[in-house]
Amino acid sequence: MTVTSIHPRPEPDEVARVTSTAAELLEVLWGRASTAPASASQLRVLLILEHNEGINLRTLADLLASTPPSTSRLCDRLQAAGFVEREVSREDRREVRLYLSSRGRAFLADLRDRREATLRGVLEKMPAGARNALLTGLEAFCAVAAEQLNGREDEPGSRTA
Repeated sequence: MTVTSIHPRPEPDEVARVTSTAAELLEVLWGRASTAPASASQLRVLLILEHNEGINLRTLADLLASTPPSTSRLCDRLQAAGFVEREVSREDRREVRLYLSSRGRAFLADLRDRREATLRGVLEKMPAGARNALLTGLEAFCAVAAEQLNGREDEPGSRTA
């Protein structure tokens, strides 16, 4: 005979509150793994370029919910730091394509290593069962969030919780 315990299903409001608190704690922990020499806005640009190689300035501005002139200035600073490369489009010489440089990739890899080391210190103190539950929940969260960010939440076969 298998004994199963019945747990009330957590409401999305409660899970959102706890997730928000966890995100705030992550911000504090990750603050220890400094993002210098890039600002938070510049870091967003690097992360977007990492996943959208060769996008143009207007598309980047749209993704940042910013204006092209502001986005251009951000990219100027990132290019001066050696994190971003600009290339004139072969199709339209007026269009500039943006790419993450090898230095930008190395910066993101190092930042991720430092952040993961900080997280590892917390996760090592958690019971193994709690880590497994966290991993399962985060994998599901990431899958649904990625679907929404990619505009696929209304497609057939997309999960809705």
